[in-house]
Amino acid sequence: MIAQIEGQLARLDAGKALVRVGAVCYEVMLPGYAVAALGSMVGQTVSLCTMEYFEGTLGGGNLIPRMVGFLSPAEREFFERFTSVKGMGIKKGLKSLAMPIATIAESVEAGDEKMLIALPGIGKRFAQLIIAELKGKLGDFAVGTRLAGEGGPAFADYQREALEILIAWGEKRAEVIEMIGLACKKYPDIRTAEQLVPLVYRLKQGVEV
Repeated sequence: MIAQIEGQLARLDAGKALVRVGAVCYEVMLPGYAVAALGSMVGQTVSLCTMEYFEGTLGGGNLIPRMVGFLSPAEREFFERFTSVKGMGIKKGLKSLAMPIATIAESVEAGDEKMLIALPGIGKRFAQLIIAELKGKLGDFAVGTRLAGEGGPAFADYQREALEILIAWGEKRAEVIEMIGLACKKYPDIRTAEQLVPLVYRLKQGVEV
C-alpha cells in the first residue's frame, strides 16, 4: 500500500489533485478542507499521507483502484474512524469533510448536531448517528486546537485555515499550533490566514521578536 506521496502538485480540482512524481502523475482524491488548504500550492512540491481502496463491487468485476490523500497521518486516522460509521463510505466521507477536521471532531465531542448538518450530505438523522457512534472517540483530534491549552479560546476559522496550510507545507502540527498562538497574542488585529501564515514563518525564523 502506498502510505505517502511526495511530488509536484500539477493540478487541483474539486475533490482531487494530480501529483507528479518523476514522469508519472498520480490522481489523488481529497477531502474539501484539503483542497482549500492546497489552493495556493499548484506547481509546488507537496507531501500527502495516503490510503488506497478499490471502488466498485466484486460481483461486477469492475474494481477501480483509488488513492486518497490527507495533510497529515492524524487526519488519515481521523478519516478511518469517521468512515467507520455505518452508511458513511469513502466517497460520502470525503464529500462531507468541507471543514477542518478539528472543527468536526469538536462538534462530535460536543454533540453539536447543527454544525454536523452543515456538512455536505449530512442530514439530521445521520448527524445523530455520527454522534452516537463516535462521541468520546475523537477527543485526540479536537485537542490542540486551542490557543492556550484546553482552557483557552478555540481557534477561529482563519487560524484553522492557517494551521492546515502550514501542515500541508510540511510543518509539524504541535509546533505550528504554538507559533499561531504566539503570533496572535503579539498581533491581535490579524484576522486572515493570508496575514497569519507569513507571520508564523517570520516568528519561526526569529525575524519577528
